[in-house]
Amino acid sequence: MARIHIFGASGSGTTTLAQALSRRLGCPHFDTDAYFWLPTDPPFQQSRKLSTRQLMLLSDLATHDAWALSGSLCGWGDAAIPLFDLAVFLSIPHDIRMARLEDREIERYGVDVARPNGVWSESSAEFLDCAMRYEYGSMVFRSRALHEAWMTNLPCQVLRIEGDTSTDERREIVMGALNNLPRPVSSL
Repeated sequence: MARIHIFGASGSGTTTLAQALSRRLGCPHFDTDAYFWLPTDPPFQQSRKLSTRQLMLLSDLATHDAWALSGSLCGWGDAAIPLFDLAVFLSIPHDIRMARLEDREIERYGVDVARPNGVWSESSAEFLDCAMRYEYGSMVFRSRALHEAWMTNLPCQVLRIEGDTSTDERREIVMGALNNLPRPVSSL
């Protein structure tokens, strides 16, 4: 079984890599946003009750022997930690990550989200501001400091992939790590 958690800053490629691994391993992909946020239009406006998101996450993960889980669950989803075979931390240069996020906001919400004078809509501006502070933020919010501290306590192997590598390169790095885990991993 291959139970992989992929995390990092918004825009670092966690979802893309998890989807690629899911296809390669023939296992489901789960994203923490689907548990954290209630479905709204536009999305990501209202968080789900803590106990509900925890129950949903653990139920889905426990139902499958193999999966790729993307996104940050520090604090709220820590009950899933014992299920991890491998945790993968992604980090890319700040300017590349922020450009990706700006492009994603426009793709997700349309060109009107970024007005011609460079002013973002209120919700996009808040999200981008939060994402911009990732490298230097405190332990209170999703930040590199929080992720660094959190991963030091993980009981599984932690693989760090840093730099602007392609999804294919990242997938193969993870596959190599899975092949070298101390216990057998199925579906390889």
